[in-house]
Amino acid sequence: MFNPILILIGLTVAISAYAWSKDELMDSWIMQPYRMARSSGQWYRLLTSGFLHADLMHLFFNMFAFYSFGPVVLRTLVEVYGQGAGIGLFLLLYLGGIIISDLPTYFRHRDDPGYRSLGASGGVSSVLFASIMIMPVAPKGQGITIFPFNDFPIQPFVFGFLYLAYSYYMGRRRGDNINHDAHFYGALYGVVLLLALMPTAAPAFIEQISLFIQSKL
Repeated sequence: MFNPILILIGLTVAISAYAWSKDELMDSWIMQPYRMARSSGQWYRLLTSGFLHADLMHLFFNMFAFYSFGPVVLRTLVEVYGQGAGIGLFLLLYLGGIIISDLPTYFRHRDDPGYRSLGASGGVSSVLFASIMIMPVAPKGQGITIFPFNDFPIQPFVFGFLYLAYSYYMGRRRGDNINHDAHFYGALYGVVLLLALMPTAAPAFIEQISLFIQSKL
């Protein structure tokens, strides 16, 4: 099967690496709300900035998360809608997440000439949270691990709530240079789009969590 995950990862790695040595490409593709608000025809930056990354670590973590959580979402969409439509909807989820998650950032920083942002975090968050909606409870003995707490796996639905709360809090604080709003709005976009495409995911999500809680009582 045509695998959009590997293609997107390959493109992102190649473009990010190339842009590290080509300041012209970095400057013309990075998200700059101030320039976008004052120049026509630069809305493409909402998408192109998602193929750029600040450094190797930033690139690795985004692509590793995308590779880890993307397959379950892609497989589910293909099973429900067929290969062609399923792949198209997966692209809408990922690429749409990059674009939609940057819109609040644009409106917040359109009068800030020094603000710039880049990275695929919005699209990765969309896919991550779509996968949590599909599989909120991991098989026994498994879960999401966070270094250095690898011996204490977290259930996906718990991780999702903590991730959203943290991103919302840090986005309000604006205490670092990370675009936490992209994480938050990308996650919301992923949940909303998946539920629009698969309404039965909501009751299945609740049922899986209910059964998990009952098993712990």
